[in-house]
Amino acid sequence: MRWRRALALPLAAATLASTPPAFATTTCSASLSNVAFGASDPFNGWADVSATLSYQCQTFGLSLLANAAVRLCLSIGDGAQGDGGITPRRMLSGASALQFNLYSDASRTQVWGTYPGNHVEVVLQYAVPLIGGSGSGSRTVYARVPANQFSAVPGTYLNSFSGIDAEARYRYDERLLGSATVPGNCTSAGDGGGTTNFPFDASATVNAACTPGFTVQDVDFGTRGLLATAVDTTATISPRCTNTTPYQIGLDDGLHAAGQQRRMRSLAGRHVGYELYRDAARTQRWGDTPNTDTVGGTGNGSVQSVTVHARVAAQATPPQGVYSDTVTVTIYY
Repeated sequence: MRWRRALALPLAAATLASTPPAFATTTCSASLSNVAFGASDPFNGWADVSATLSYQCQTFGLSLLANAAVRLCLSIGDGAQGDGGITPRRMLSGASALQFNLYSDASRTQVWGTYPGNHVEVVLQYAVPLIGGSGSGSRTVYARVPANQFSAVPGTYLNSFSGIDAEARYRYDERLLGSATVPGNCTSAGDGGGTTNFPFDASATVNAACTPGFTVQDVDFGTRGLLATAVDTTATISPRCTNTTPYQIGLDDGLHAAGQQRRMRSLAGRHVGYELYRDAARTQRWGDTPNTDTVGGTGNGSVQSVTVHARVAAQATPPQGVYSDTVTVTIYY
């Protein structure tokens, strides 16, 4: 008799499933140097300047053949001292504004703005070996203060950019094999994305100034006969000083004065006495000592008009001839 037993041989079936490799997170950073125009005044203006916006993206190791592609959208708003617009931007000193702008081109015709719109886009593509990889680059930000801002008050002007006013949005694509595809936008394309900021300041200093090219009208007493009575006339000095800047105008005694008596002289060496006054009554002599005998005013950025009251007093008439003098006008501020 035979006994048969079934020998159960359990079979363990193992399913070998490949786990997809985990994608690393790509992170980006950016920084922008300050936009510093330095010191000047509205009459001379400010030289154009530029700043450098640097950016970098990093991806940790994926595999020996991995690579990444990143699109960055670089956005600059109107800043903390802005008024909601970027054409133009402004810096403030108290309540006084100084206009300026930031551009993406050296000819300064393309205003650098916010996303989406006239922002600036850049692309990075780089290999990502096991130890990780990165890509970097930079863009120049071109800056200008427009001319003829004569109403600007002397002081230090500032606009601070941070948060959404200095923001880089980015999207990235990562591939273990093959080439990574550059994302088509900075909001939803690719494998992921994020934002980073590059805070910076824009600054300028407005110096108190009076333009040296001011106009001085000649004092012309005309052609006269006997000097038996006083001869009066006027002339105009036209200073132009920065807004709110106090100034004083001084007149020296000329080339031929005798003591404090101004005199005109002929080629023959003869003289005619005359005087310059601060008032229409011609009682206050105009001199060249600040806070004593000068004429003061306050600039408003525009050309102003100051009257010189002149008189040739009655005197003995000298021989016929052309009599003249040169008086130096000095503006103190």
